Amino acid sequence: MTSVLWLRRDLRLRDHPALVSAHESSGAGGVLPVFVADPRLLGDSRRADALVGALANLGEVYEGALVIRCGDPTEVLPALVREVGATSVHVSAETTPYGRRRDDRVRAALPVGVPMVATGSPYAVTPGRVLKANGSPYRVYTPFARAWREHGWPRPADVPTGLRWHRGASSDTVPAFDAGRGPDGAPSVGEQQAHSRWHEFLERGIADYGAMRDRPDVDGTSGMSAQLRFGTIHPRTMLADLAARSSIGIDVASFVDELCWREFYADVLWHEPESAWTDLRTDLAEMVYDDPDQPVVTAWREGRTGYPFVDAGMRQLAREGWMHNRVRMVTASFLVKDLHVWWPHGARYFLSRLRDGDIASNTHGWQWVAGTGTDAAPYVRVFNPVLQGERFDPDGDYVRRYVPELAHVAGRAVHRPWDVPGGLAHGYPRRIVDHAAERLEALRRHDAARRKAANLGDRD
Repeated sequence: MTSVLWLRRDLRLRDHPALVSAHESSGAGGVLPVFVADPRLLGDSRRADALVGALANLGEVYEGALVIRCGDPTEVLPALVREVGATSVHVSAETTPYGRRRDDRVRAALPVGVPMVATGSPYAVTPGRVLKANGSPYRVYTPFARAWREHGWPRPADVPTGLRWHRGASSDTVPAFDAGRGPDGAPSVGEQQAHSRWHEFLERGIADYGAMRDRPDVDGTSGMSAQLRFGTIHPRTMLADLAARSSIGIDVASFVDELCWREFYADVLWHEPESAWTDLRTDLAEMVYDDPDQPVVTAWREGRTGYPFVDAGMRQLAREGWMHNRVRMVTASFLVKDLHVWWPHGARYFLSRLRDGDIASNTHGWQWVAGTGTDAAPYVRVFNPVLQGERFDPDGDYVRRYVPELAHVAGRAVHRPWDVPGGLAHGYPRRIVDHAAERLEALRRHDAARRKAANLGDRD
């Protein structure tokens, strides 16, 4: 018997429950690992580039047994099953709206008698399992986090003993995978890289995580978001390692909180799939937004707003396909509150550029800023891009790294180059809006939307 292991967001060997299940269901035919390159999910994006590295690394880890096939999974998987005479297909459970619909279609298309078995998921606790006592889902982080910890999770799964790979199936050539390596030619995302970076962070970074995680000018985060996105490491593995270092205290607890936020947002999306691109809460349904097709939005995308902290973040996104989370909040706030654009327009742009782009975390992170999601920051909280830069990039190093037109402005003055003689002399743009004025306009629109909603409610 042969089992097919269909890989998606689980590109690893270690701590892989679906691989264990596939091994246990296989016989002499072994396990055939396959990745389906669906053209609808590929494109000219940093995420596709990162995928290259993850697959290249996985091909080595799987000893050359990994098969890549191009096309629609509803056609590719049934054909592959027939080709190799597979008796089962094994997956890590998908939890996003698109992934769930796709898996249902593939399951229905498989030959009669060939089950698609879902074991594990990309999360320590599969979305949908942490519920209130009355069976309803959580929509507030703090009680969810408490219940999530109480629910717990299994220890990391061992690599199956006696694992046998099925060999002989051919791979397709995927032109889009010819690029995407790091500057030194090595994959930047992959299981080996994930574990190396993780253990480096545990040894050198976790003790200062609480103090440094909001500083984009220093290497104060784990750098594991893209690895988690592609499943080159499982969060259970990370949680097990963190549990062994619980004596460090608040810094470990802070990092566990960040992993929990990822699981919380995935859980919210599981229960509320429509929240992927619409407001989860309807408090601001009457808010008036501006047209996203205007020059100021183009300037935001290109990092030419005239606000250095915002522009550094948007240029980092364009260059690296990644942005520090503190800067994500500030740049998102600028689009929603200073330019008055509805958050899905920014969320779609981020998702198209981010190497670690995850629809649940991206969408609900934007809604947190926009005041329409779970645990949302009140809409009246408007990030000041200048003060945020001065606080979290106090020496201006982050700005100068990504905005060369301001390299001549020393120290924290880089956040206010218009106040520095010659500060704008090297081509840095003037501010496209007045933040103080747009903050007041955002609050005016908020109050008008709330009044309109209240009046409509009175008529019902």
